Amino acid sequence: MAVPKTKHSQARKNKRRSNVWKLSAPALSKCTQCGALKTPHRVCSDCGYYNGRQIIVKED
Repeated sequence: MAVPKTKHSQARKNKRRSNVWKLSAPALSKCTQCGALKTPHRVCSDCGYYNGRQIIVKED
């Protein structure tokens, strides 16, 4: 079994692991009613529509 000859520093270990924890940008899609950007499979916060139906009544 392979055994390292010297200990790797914490900085070297953390550099190796740095790409694992990157945050990804949230997915966005256009609302079919108003065209605003929203997260998929969620009610639109601007108009209150989801899947072509009005779920939340918004006051204009």
